[in-house]
Amino acid sequence: MAGRSRLRTRISDWASGRDLHAEDVRRHLADKAELSIAEAPDRELVTVNGQLRTVTLRPRGGVPALEAELYDGSGVLTVIWLGRRKIVGIEPGRTMRVTGRIGVTADARTMHNPRYELLP
Repeated sequence: MAGRSRLRTRISDWASGRDLHAEDVRRHLADKAELSIAEAPDRELVTVNGQLRTVTLRPRGGVPALEAELYDGSGVLTVIWLGRRKIVGIEPGRTMRVTGRIGVTADARTMHNPRYELLP
């Protein structure tokens, strides 16, 4: 039993750490964003800010596509630039603002070919 409660405590601490990280990211970006990713409506022109967690090259239908995961502490948005293999400045850890329309595909929120601004 004692081992089980230590395990629960560690899992709880780990989960709390993730929550604190999300709060820190959200607080840092709150000044610059009009909307959080979680509250941004689908299929309407929106502007959201976030930090890039991953950037990968994934071909889509034989066309190169640069795919990035944008995170703001409230949610995740997959940003996809079709026909691009690389964009200077688009790298994990970078903070940016994107403007476009959010769609939902395969239970993931995505934005294709957004206007973007790299933030300091």
